[in-house]
Parts: sequence; structure tokens; C-alpha cells
Amino acid sequence: MAEREPEVGFKKETVSKLLSSFFKEEKTKLSGDAALLMAEMLRVFVQEAAVRSQKQAETEDCDQVDIEHFEKILPQLLLDF
Repeated sequence: MAEREPEVGFKKETVSKLLSSFFKEEKTKLSGDAALLMAEMLRVFVQEAAVRSQKQAETEDCDQVDIEHFEKILPQLLLDF
């Protein structure tokens, strides 16, 4: 069997703290399920950004992905999410 790469993602606690920092009221709470869902959304978003940036670099016949490739795909990526 081929070895699978370990899943990379965001920690639930990190996502909770990040989201909580934007809450306007102290009473606002974030459930554990919401934090897990948001962590998964962030993982998918970052993965999609990496894939699109790589494709953009390949289109331009570059061997390495640079910030310029990411900047080119970012507007459409944000519209898609």
C-alpha cells in the first residue's frame, strides 16, 4: 500500500480564537461544531488557493509558484467562496 501524506489543517482552538476576536458582543459564543466546520472551510480554501496558484504558474511556464501567481487567482477564488 502507498503511504498517505498526513492531513494538514487548522486547530479548532486557533479557529475559535480567530473568529471570537471579531465578535462585537461578549455574549456571542461559538459552538465546537461551528469551529470544526470553519476549520474545514479554511483548509479547503487554502488547498484550492495552492492548486490554482500552481496551475497559474504552469500556464506561465514557471517552475516555482510566486506571490504574483497567487495574486492573479485571488479575485476569482474569493468570488467562488
